[in-house]
Order: sequence, then C-alpha cells, then structure tokens
Amino acid sequence: MSRGYIIPDRAEIERSVRLAGEYECAFEYNDFYLPEILDNLGKQEEIIEFYAKYRSDFSQDTMHGAFLDVTIHSSDPLIRETSILRVRQSMEIAKRMGLKGVVFHTGRLAGFRTKSYLKLWHQINLQFFSQLAEAYPQQQIYMENMFDEAPDVLAELAEAMREIGNFGVCLDYAHAALTGCTQQEWVNTLAPYVLHMHLNDNDLLNDLHQPIGEGKIDWQEYDRLMKERQISAGVLVEVSGCDGQQKSLEYMRQHEMYPFHR
Repeated sequence: MSRGYIIPDRAEIERSVRLAGEYECAFEYNDFYLPEILDNLGKQEEIIEFYAKYRSDFSQDTMHGAFLDVTIHSSDPLIRETSILRVRQSMEIAKRMGLKGVVFHTGRLAGFRTKSYLKLWHQINLQFFSQLAEAYPQQQIYMENMFDEAPDVLAELAEAMREIGNFGVCLDYAHAALTGCTQQEWVNTLAPYVLHMHLNDNDLLNDLHQPIGEGKIDWQEYDRLMKERQISAGVLVEVSGCDGQQKSLEYMRQHEMYPFHR
C-alpha cells in the first residue's frame, strides 16, 4: 500500500498518533506556513520539539510550505524576493526536521492565460525550483494545483523538470474537481509527474475540505483513474480534525480506494 498521510492535530496529538498507526499513515505538518512562524525560529523549535516527543523519525513525513501571497514569478522584484525567502524558509524547516518533502502552490492567477504571463511563470519557476531541488537533495518538492483552471501549464513545467528526481506534482484532486476540465483530463495529463496527492470532498462548487464521501466528488471514478494510470503517490487526506480524518480513512478502506487497494 502506498503511504497515506494525515494532518496532525496538536490539540489531540495522541489521537492523531493512534489514527496514523491504525491506518498506516505518516504526517503532513500544517504548522509552518504562516509568516509569524516562518520568522520565529524559537516558535519553530518549540513546535518541532513538541512533535519529537511523539515521533522518533520524521523521514516519511511531509509539510505544507509557505503559500500565502507567494508569487515566485512576480515581475515586481520586491514581491519575488520575499516569495523566494518564504520558500527557502520552508525548505530550511524541512531540512532541519529531515522531512521527506514539501508542498508548494503554483501561485498562478486563476484563469489568466496571457502568453507573456505564462511564459514568465514557466521560465522563473523552472529556474528557481531547479536550483532549489539541487540545493535540498534530501527533500522532495511537490508543486500543487491551486486555482489552476487546467493541468496543461503545470504539466509543461513538470515535463521540463522531469530529469530532476526530487521534483514532482502534488495533484489536489478536490481542487481539480472545481475546474471546467474533467478529472480524467487532470489525471491523464499529470499522471507521469505525480509524486504526492491531496484528497478531500466538496460540492463541486466550493473548496470545502469535507470528509471523503460526504460531498459530490465521484470516488469510484477516482479509484478507477488511479488504477488505470497506475498512480503510486502518497495521499494526504486533507481534512482537519481527527473525526473528519477517521471518517475519510474508513470510507476509503471500506471501499478499497487507492491507496487502500487489497
């Protein structure tokens, strides 16, 4: 079984640990993306020390990197400089913890497909993330579709970086469900590059982060697509709180959904 992931809840950490053990999941940390944490080394160490009481090894865990207002490809050098700082701060935390990987967003303006804009996005991200992957060879870097209206732009970047072993796509299946493209198009286009995934449910209109099985996403189609394209990525159940995570994981297990295939 490919590894599943849950977001640990520090307020219910012992339950998070039990849940991870029961469903053979690793952790994806959502504690480090806020600016006030990125700029506070003391707070970072406090959080890391907290988790170290319950984790003897972080090497299979991942984290969500900075994404709020992060625009690596900005034509404004000040915005670009700050965005690069935030990404590098995220990678430094992952390196200190010895994490497996870090998730970042594409940062694109939704639906804005001017050729000059897309060209700049591609060129700057290709250069920057190629250098970043080389600088942090022990960590995988996952780029997630956020407000992207189609998979083609992310696929073009991933193809250009295909020879870089520690860079790949984080396919957010719920985000993809909110676009005008079919789930099949998203999966077929990005399948060669997917190293990580985010799953939750929604009403096909809003990004609700509902427990899996409580919204309108067709999970039978999801499982079929995973089998057809032989996806072997780690899967985060991106639902907050242990109750929602357990509902999601149990739904996936009972329906033998990827990554719970028998």
